[in-house]
Amino acid sequence: MQQANVILGLLAQTSIHAGIGSTTGVIDLPIQREGHNGWPCVFGSAMKGALRARAEAQYGEKNDSVKFVFGPDTNNASEHAGALLVSDARLLLLPVRSLTSQFKWVTCPAALKRYHADAERFGVSVPEFDLPDIKTEAAIVPQQTQYDSLFLEEYRFDAKAQNLDSLIETLAALMQRDGAEADLQQQLVIVSNDMFAHLSQHATPVNAHIAIDSDTKTVRSGALWYEETLPPETLLYVGLSANKARTKEATMAAKDILGAVTDLFSDKPWLQVGGNETVGMGWCAIKKQGGE
Repeated sequence: MQQANVILGLLAQTSIHAGIGSTTGVIDLPIQREGHNGWPCVFGSAMKGALRARAEAQYGEKNDSVKFVFGPDTNNASEHAGALLVSDARLLLLPVRSLTSQFKWVTCPAALKRYHADAERFGVSVPEFDLPDIKTEAAIVPQQTQYDSLFLEEYRFDAKAQNLDSLIETLAALMQRDGAEADLQQQLVIVSNDMFAHLSQHATPVNAHIAIDSDTKTVRSGALWYEETLPPETLLYVGLSANKARTKEATMAAKDILGAVTDLFSDKPWLQVGGNETVGMGWCAIKKQGGE
C-alpha cells in the first residue's frame, strides 16, 4: 500500500493541558502520560481531533477533504474510515528550571533513540546519535558551553562537554523558532534515562485554580483544584501517515491526503492542542520534517 509520511515538530508556545480527566490523587487534573515510563505525551486521538478542528475551521465542516482525510462525522462514521493515521505526540525536549541559565532543554538517550527509530519508520533521514553511557550525577552539554557544574531544579550535575552539532541540527529542524540552533547550543542538556524519567514526573508545572462566586466575588466553597500542564518551550513530535481515500467516490491519493493536512500550516504554522483554549493554552508552533 502506498503511503505518504511526515513528522511534525510541535514547539509549545503556551502551556499545554491535554488531560485525562479528574483523579483522586494530589493533582486533580493531571496531563496525559505514557503508561510504561510516565513521560508526558498527547494521545493520538487528541492530536487527530486537534488537526480535524483546524481543518474544519479552514476548509469548512462539510468539505470533502475533511471527510476523506479524517472520516465522516460521528453519525455516519460507519461509512468508511479516514485515510490519515496519527501517532501520539511524543516528548523530545522538556524545559526545566536551572540556576545555570534561564532554563535548559533536557532530553535523554532513550528519547533520542526512540525518535531516531520513529523517524526511520516514517521515512525521515536522521543521523545516528553517538552518545556514551551517562551516569545519574552527570550530564552532557554542547561544547560551546563554558561551565563544569550544571543545576536542574534542585539537582547538581557534572557537565561533560561534547560535540553535539549534528544532534542540534536535527532537533532544530523540528522547531519553528528563529535562532533555534544557537539557542540549543546554549541550552541543550542530555541526562541519564532515570533522571529524565524523574524530571518528567516532578518538573512539570502544577497550578492551583479557584472559582469565584459571581454574587459575593469571593471564592466559591470547595472550588479549589490543582491542574498540571506541560510548560511553554516543550518540544514534542507527531508522525502522520496517509493512505489513499477509503471511499470509491474520492480520487485523493496518499500524497493529496497528506497535503491537505500539511497545507494547513503553510501560512499559519500553529495548532491548538488540548483543553483550556479560551484561556490561551495549547498553542504550538508547527514545523514539518520529511514529507515523502
